[in-house]
Amino acid sequence: MAEHTFLLACSGGMDSMVLLKLCQLSGLKFHVAHANFRLRGKESDGDEKFVKDYCEKYNIKYHLTSFDTIGYVNNNKVSVQVAARDLRYGWFKNLLQENQLCKVVTAHHADDDLETFIINLSRGTGLFGLSGIPGNTDVVARPLLRFDRNTLEKFAREHKLSWREDSSNQEIKYLRNQIRKEIVPPLKETHPAFMQNFLSTLGHLQDSEAIIRAHVSQLKNDLFRKEGEIFRISIEQLTTCNPLRPYLHFLFEEYGFIEGEPIEGLLQSGSGKILLSHTHRLVKDREDLLLQRLEIQDKGVYTLKAEAGEIGEPVQLILEEVNALGNTDKHILYVDKEKLNKELTLRKWKKGDYFYPFGLSGKKKLSKFYKDEKMDLVAKEKQWLLCSGDSIVWVLGKRPDDRFKVSDNTRKILKITWVD
Repeated sequence: MAEHTFLLACSGGMDSMVLLKLCQLSGLKFHVAHANFRLRGKESDGDEKFVKDYCEKYNIKYHLTSFDTIGYVNNNKVSVQVAARDLRYGWFKNLLQENQLCKVVTAHHADDDLETFIINLSRGTGLFGLSGIPGNTDVVARPLLRFDRNTLEKFAREHKLSWREDSSNQEIKYLRNQIRKEIVPPLKETHPAFMQNFLSTLGHLQDSEAIIRAHVSQLKNDLFRKEGEIFRISIEQLTTCNPLRPYLHFLFEEYGFIEGEPIEGLLQSGSGKILLSHTHRLVKDREDLLLQRLEIQDKGVYTLKAEAGEIGEPVQLILEEVNALGNTDKHILYVDKEKLNKELTLRKWKKGDYFYPFGLSGKKKLSKFYKDEKMDLVAKEKQWLLCSGDSIVWVLGKRPDDRFKVSDNTRKILKITWVD
């Protein structure tokens, strides 16, 4: 990364000023970014001025911004800490793109790692949550993780650095501050080499995590079959993993399913049962599990005229009057225009729907048709229906209704093309 220009996140605190000084002494190419979260009034403004003055003194390119953090908290129902993280990393992402910078570099250090370890330990996050803050990702680099706060402060004083103190760091109402003030100091006092031993243990955990992730990645390649926007996983193959519950945790934790027990329960449930995380859902579909990212399901009803024209949502349809039948495929339907209402609707299926499938005698429940077509729950939810009044005219791409077919008595033919 030394030959590339990066973005250095600088709060004005001791750790970020040490990082800034080290980058200067190393002759690295970087920009500085400082975010004012407007949480401490004049103190926040003072931090901004401090960083700005320093950068101007040493002719360092800098970027400043401010956020309505409390407004974000209220609108998104998150904590102040989560809001500040979301806001600054969203801004960092834009700065990287706009200025063609390679990465964000932050001043997280070993004490931050220890605090995060304790927080995750208290939350029961499992091995991956205990392996520490990532030192280097595609977007973020944290070069100070091997150094503790005392080492950084010693460097700062030796180089006569100035920095800003954040008064909110003294408030123990925040969990991280409480751990920093009340839990970490006694731990360090238990052994003179506590931090070195902690970092050594962290290294062992990271090595174990790397081995597990490699094994899980290979297992996913074998088990997870990509089908469009979903993954299909054979339950028979999945249950050969032993012990099953921890395997379920490692296979699905990146999708928000932290505990293996609920997934194990889903495996034993009836078809159609659903398990939700904050980002994904797992669906039991006969002998498989379906894994899909959560999306807002469009359950609206869309109206269109039964006459020549075109619509673009929720799907693209082209309607035109023609004199005779032409080529047909699953994307083209010919209907007797005079059998249609003046207005048609597009909607999803609902309980009790039925239609008269073209080529078959009598009516059929749509749910039975879907079952015969071997459509899983995801496919059913994505399926659009073209309707005239309460009657289904076309299960798009699947089957038209026999009642609207063109006959010898048809005087007006409407051709409907679905542009998939």
